[in-house]
Amino acid sequence: FNPRLKGKKALVTAGPTQEALDPVRYISNHSTGQMGIAIARELAQNGAAVDLVLGPSSIPVNIPGVRVIPVITAEEMYEASAGIFPEADIAVMAAAVSDYAPVTVSSEKIKKDSGALSLELTRTRDILKTLGERKKAGQLLVGFALENRDEKTYALGKLESKHADLIVLNSLNDEGAGFGFDTNQVTLFEKGGAEIRFGRKPKQEVAADIVDRIIKLL
Repeated sequence: FNPRLKGKKALVTAGPTQEALDPVRYISNHSTGQMGIAIARELAQNGAAVDLVLGPSSIPVNIPGVRVIPVITAEEMYEASAGIFPEADIAVMAAAVSDYAPVTVSSEKIKKDSGALSLELTRTRDILKTLGERKKAGQLLVGFALENRDEKTYALGKLESKHADLIVLNSLNDEGAGFGFDTNQVTLFEKGGAEIRFGRKPKQEVAADIVDRIIKLL
C-alpha cells in the first residue's frame, strides 16, 4: 500500500481488441492482457480505485479494488475509456488495440472462393492520442510501445505526439518479452527526459516497477 495512491482513480486498458469480418472471423493480435491486468492489480494493491477496460482475454480477473469493463472492439474500448478518463488521476493504456478494422462486416459467413479475397480496412481511433489531447492538469497518462526496430526513436516520438507522461517500451528483439510470455523486459521513457531500462522479470514485478515510477511522477 502507498498513501500517495489512496483515493486516486486509475483507468487501465488491457488485452487485445477483435474487429469482426463476419459472424465467425475477426482481426486481432496475440495479446493476452496479462501485463495490463498485472498493472491494474498493482495499482489497486497500492490503494487506487481501478477501472480496467479489458478486451477479450482468457485470464480471470477478480481483484479487490478493480472494476472490470469488458469490451470487444477498438471502438468499444475507446468509448469506455473516454467515459472514464475525465475523472481519472492516472490512465495506463496497456491494451494492444487493433490499428485497423474492416470497412464493412458481412452479416453472413464469407464463403471460400477459388480466387483471392480482398479486404478494405480503415484506421481505428487512436485512443492514447485522443486522451492525450484531452488531458487536464494533474492527470498522468502512460502509453505502451511494442517495437522491433528503431525502438527508442519510435518510443520518444510516441511520448511527444501522444502527449503522454511516460512510455513503456517493449522490444520484440528482447528474449522473453512481449505477448505470450510470463516475463517481460521494458524501458521507461519519461516526459522529463529520464530513460530507465529494466532487466527481464515476471510481469507482476514489471508492473510493480511501472507503478513505482507512476507514484514518483504524481
